[in-house]
Amino acid sequence: MALTNRTRPIPRYGTAAGTGTLATLVLVGVCGSPAYVEWAGSATDATSAAGWFLRLLAWPAWSFDTAEPVAANLRAVLLVVLAAVFLWLLPASQVARVPGSASQFFTGWAAYALAGGLASLLAAFAAADPSMLLALQSAGTGATYGFLAGWIIGTASLGGRA
Repeated sequence: MALTNRTRPIPRYGTAAGTGTLATLVLVGVCGSPAYVEWAGSATDATSAAGWFLRLLAWPAWSFDTAEPVAANLRAVLLVVLAAVFLWLLPASQVARVPGSASQFFTGWAAYALAGGLASLLAAFAAADPSMLLALQSAGTGATYGFLAGWIIGTASLGGRA
């Protein structure tokens, strides 16, 4: 008896957006955790490039402490959500002239930079004393973080299919 209903094999790898989102969740979860933020602040040298970068990775700091400002936790949540949205909306590898690894890498990197800036901009309006100046300064800081840490998400996006 012949089998006529063949199923496709289950793919071994997820999509580039999925792997990038997972990397974002891990990066924000680990490097934004109170333990990492405390360690980076006390055990690294802010005058060295490595110490500065390790402190930069602690930027999306979050906390379970209710005394902490809501804006910091909102910024971390928005960073993950917006990175996932931008990774899904920027399918450069599907429309690129030369599809492949480079377009996946730069798409992941760009999505994280955009997510960092926009998350910081939106979260600034939840601060205790919101202002447009504070929001724009925060957006600049978030975009800087996203640009300098986005290569991690770009690299993680390389593992997925378009």
